[in-house]
Amino acid sequence: MRHCRLVLLALLVVSHLAHAEATSRTLDDFTQPDAWQATATDDINATLRPANGPHGKAICLDFDFNGVSGGPTLRRTLPISFPANYALSFDVRGTMPPNDLQLKLIDASGDNVWWYRREHFQPTDAWQTITANKRDIDSAWGPAKDRTLRQTQTLEFTLYAGQGGRGEFCVGNLRLTRLPPAPADEPAPASLTPNAVLMQQARRAARGIYPRGFSGEQSYWTLIGVDGGARQSALISEDGAVEVRKGGWSIEPMLLDGNTLIDWATVQTTQSLQDCYLPIPTVHWQADGVQLDTTAFASGTPDHSNLLLQYRLHNDGAQPRTLTLALLLRPFQVNPPTQFLNTPGGISPIHDLHWDGHVVQVNRALRVLPLQSPTAFVGSRHGDLSLPQRLARGERPRITTLYDDSGYAQGALLYRLTVPAHASVDLGLVVPADGKPFTLLADALPWLQRQRDEVAANWREKLNRVSLHLPAAQQALVDTARSAQAQMLVSRDGPALQPGTRSYARTWIRDGAMMSEALLRSGHADVVGAFVDWYAPYQFSTGKVPCCVDARGADPVPENDSPGELLFAIAEWWRYGHDRAGLLRLWPHIERTVAYVDALRASERTPANRGTALYGLMPASISHEGYSAKPMHSYWDDFWALRGYDDAVELAHAVGKPDAATRYAASRDEFRADLQASILASTHEHRIDYIPGAAELGDFDATSTTIALSPGGAQAWLPPALLRQTFERYWQDFLARRDSGKAWNDYTPYEWRNVAAFVRLGWRERIPPLLAFFMADRRPAAWNQWAEVVGHDARQPRFVGDMPHAWIASDFLRSLYDMFAWERRSDRALVLADGIPADWLRDEGIGIAHLRTPYGELGYRLREHERQLELSLPAGNAMPPGGLVLRWPYAGSPAGAARVNGAPRPWQHGEIVIRELPATVLIDAPH
Repeated sequence: MRHCRLVLLALLVVSHLAHAEATSRTLDDFTQPDAWQATATDDINATLRPANGPHGKAICLDFDFNGVSGGPTLRRTLPISFPANYALSFDVRGTMPPNDLQLKLIDASGDNVWWYRREHFQPTDAWQTITANKRDIDSAWGPAKDRTLRQTQTLEFTLYAGQGGRGEFCVGNLRLTRLPPAPADEPAPASLTPNAVLMQQARRAARGIYPRGFSGEQSYWTLIGVDGGARQSALISEDGAVEVRKGGWSIEPMLLDGNTLIDWATVQTTQSLQDCYLPIPTVHWQADGVQLDTTAFASGTPDHSNLLLQYRLHNDGAQPRTLTLALLLRPFQVNPPTQFLNTPGGISPIHDLHWDGHVVQVNRALRVLPLQSPTAFVGSRHGDLSLPQRLARGERPRITTLYDDSGYAQGALLYRLTVPAHASVDLGLVVPADGKPFTLLADALPWLQRQRDEVAANWREKLNRVSLHLPAAQQALVDTARSAQAQMLVSRDGPALQPGTRSYARTWIRDGAMMSEALLRSGHADVVGAFVDWYAPYQFSTGKVPCCVDARGADPVPENDSPGELLFAIAEWWRYGHDRAGLLRLWPHIERTVAYVDALRASERTPANRGTALYGLMPASISHEGYSAKPMHSYWDDFWALRGYDDAVELAHAVGKPDAATRYAASRDEFRADLQASILASTHEHRIDYIPGAAELGDFDATSTTIALSPGGAQAWLPPALLRQTFERYWQDFLARRDSGKAWNDYTPYEWRNVAAFVRLGWRERIPPLLAFFMADRRPAAWNQWAEVVGHDARQPRFVGDMPHAWIASDFLRSLYDMFAWERRSDRALVLADGIPADWLRDEGIGIAHLRTPYGELGYRLREHERQLELSLPAGNAMPPGGLVLRWPYAGSPAGAARVNGAPRPWQHGEIVIRELPATVLIDAPH
């Protein structure tokens, strides 16, 4: 019987193979190399040539990345109809550094793309066959709702920059094989990921044994690092675990009271920042009369920063307490498993642990130096029980060296401590900069405190260059403003401004331009100067401004907001610092950028587009993430381009190029007319009463439209009714969301920039509800930060981007500064206190000092006392060409007499203009 079964099985296998062979067909035998085209993104060289393959002919792509990102592509028209189950195969060989191999399949519209990807692919000199089964080919992008791959028109092989370099890539024998239908219960092609393995274990363990992010709960964290030190930055979780380096393992505290384990799930947890704003975070645990404080900070330089940890165990009781503090070295990032961009979160393998009695070395690399000798060092390999569970069973598995092939090894420094009544015991750890020698000092704890004091003093100087004064109830705004600066500074990688250090550890000119404005106003012109000097040379030879730059070089993806943003960043840096030599150095980049913008909009000023909403706009792009499925004519791009033209005119005058200024002004005026006509045409076509996000969609996106006002300065020419209705609709939607009348799952705090729009619209009474809503969504609130995504359910796991998100920090800070003073581009005036609610003016009132503006530093005090409003403007203040403007801050029209330095001053259009300093303005407040 067994023999018969084997014969039958063999016959079935032979029959299946014969069927597969019969249904396999050649898609291209490469005997016609002219059917293929070699293309490449900006500044990459690519040529093709015929070659011989292992099964007939082939073609080879010779390429050179020339130090930029993007990639070379082999492309041909090749209609393919796909069966229900299939495999694509092709032969490859070549020589090159590791890059990403992408096989793209594109439908007839060109909008919908499917792909097969091999990351870090490096071909060999010998031919090899690559097979991509149906399950290996994913939907990449496109607007089609049905993403089933059935029919495509075009095929591409792309080598996308990993390490870039130069080399050759040869391909041949492209085949499609029809496969039998896959069984409905076919198992997943890959085994469980390491994250999934540990999450399964976490579900079986008591809550608190594993980090919150592995236990089905959304976790939150904040950033630790030095100014410019993003690469070596650390994270601390809301529960006290510290990720020692980007993508690295963590040090997590637990307590043992006898064999009773005290962890994040069994304590009351709060958080704080030193001085309520410094980037020196602490996590406070409290349980059964005991308090444990975990504080983390960094010292050193961007290239070599040390992570320092302080632990304070306090006994609140009247009797001494003996407990064991376990500082666990665990293979978990603080960045949780739900994070997937750039730096995937979750596991960070620990294979090796070595303890020499003084130092723990992890993975033969980073070291952990205890400042006091522990009672013991213990560890365990991966097993049914984690190390905390073994400790809770009374086990103390002492080790000196441990290896775990799984990468799930764990160790712990154990400190058995007797804490007197109402007293504390302090401990410390240092994780030194990679490879740097570090000598422990005899006075370890005083040394650690001195380090903390020096770091705090350094940050105080950086974060207090602008002074804000608000009522006590609004102090959180002041503290968050100072923290926001630190978040931008720590997130930068040397001169490169970045929105984050994990998910968004790349430099977008979009984010960088807006962070630049916030930093300039805060007194960090040196940071912005370093940024524009670093970014501008990445401009492509065509004049195209890369949307993004990272270690691979300049990214060639066309995002047509980029040129306007580079011009804006350079112009703002010039206006705040007036470094003419630096501006002359950057002038060639300005010229090439404007020429590129001219060419882009000329490509849409065609007879085919005349009379439509697309005429004269910037071409469609995916700069707006909402249009990533298919490029759109986003007004976001146009508002940035118009602002860029405006800045180019000013810069041309600054370098003594009047002819260039005249040309740029003519282009600006023509473009502004086209843009205004487009907005009117789009609203008419879509029968809408607001400014849309994209010309062809008629979609609503006030947070995108805000850029037209700040920094676009377009309020003077945008159709007033459309402008007001855009933000009226946003306001009504906001109220519905806030009051739970409208269901919502999550939002992004980029909405902070709508506060700046409300300031300009004169809607000061609507600003406090926005402030209260957004401030309530800081998580944790005491850490003064926002993630890119805020969920309605705070504990539902989701991708949240970086915490903190530095671009959002800049949106918050720019809007807060605008409440105190904003520049009215139409007459170059500074409008004061335009976003300050009237009830904040009572008693001590509000004030600001040393706010940087393009016209110098600004400071004033404004308060209402005994029914009189007093504005004090000292000598030495900034004085812009349009003067300093105070608009009537109360409801209704101006009703009180005004005096400037004792002389009556009439209200004109609801405002007082001050042109002399010092000045005291007195206004009779309404009853």
